[in-house]
Amino acid sequence: MDKMFTLKGEHKACKIGPWTIGGQPGDNPPLLVASMFHKGDRLLEKRKEGKFDRAKATDYIKRQEELSQQTGIPALTAMVANSADEMKRYIDFFTSVSDMPFAIDMWMQEPRIEAVRYAAEQGLMDKVLYNSITPWDKDIPGQIEELKEIGVKHVVVQVYDDNDPTPAGRVNCFRDMLDKIGKDTFESILVDTSVMNLPATAFSSIANKMIKEEFGVPCGIASSNGTFMWKEAKEMWGVKGFSAMDAAGQAVSTMFWCDLIFYGPQVIADRIFPAVSSAAVQLATFAYYETGKLPSNPNHPLYKFFNDFADKLK
Repeated sequence: MDKMFTLKGEHKACKIGPWTIGGQPGDNPPLLVASMFHKGDRLLEKRKEGKFDRAKATDYIKRQEELSQQTGIPALTAMVANSADEMKRYIDFFTSVSDMPFAIDMWMQEPRIEAVRYAAEQGLMDKVLYNSITPWDKDIPGQIEELKEIGVKHVVVQVYDDNDPTPAGRVNCFRDMLDKIGKDTFESILVDTSVMNLPATAFSSIANKMIKEEFGVPCGIASSNGTFMWKEAKEMWGVKGFSAMDAAGQAVSTMFWCDLIFYGPQVIADRIFPAVSSAAVQLATFAYYETGKLPSNPNHPLYKFFNDFADKLK
């Protein structure tokens, strides 16, 4: 039988905090990554002065943790900052309200490294996801040496080729990046295959499949980049129509070789978790049809919501 969803080769599953990420499609639900303190985030009051709505931010973090526990879908908060000092304030805040892993999400290389060094000084390396090493960074080998010296364990590697926007371009970029990074430098290497617009999300999904089959590492996408860039959707269909398009688009991404999803602002968690749960249980059943195996992860949404059905398949 031709297999559509399950893949060739050995597939690595990474451990970050309490979660297992990666492996064969359908075995583990995807890691959901939400943004906080990004540009335009209404939580921010005065970014330069470090003022934000702490009560509401705490509510968002706790709500995501509640949904994660309910569905079995792992989820972390990626905090966005423009400077290392700003990120240090967010790290102190986050760790005061949560014991869960989190991500440092910064565009500039130097403040990103300074921020993760601060996290290391606080003894947080088991919980920190470094987002990310990119092909646009000025000094990738120098950055790798600093991250090794700091003791960073979990990293996202972003891949994209400006001269070749096809899936093959992303694969070639990762091959080049991995030569510079080294296969065993970090405990976890998660690949982000760079979504450029909604239809091109398909290219990122195909690149996920190709990279997983060649290298066996967990791969994912920022599917929210595609859905949120389609601004005409809100003009045509209003907030409800946009929300439906967003949830559907991100659920579709869950179906196609996606171990992590950057789903956008944390305030939309209440629509994303149900959408991804719906896709995850169907993907697990597709994988069962192709392999005869149910998910090895006991917290998979299939067992959370359809355990009677899963029992009949055993």
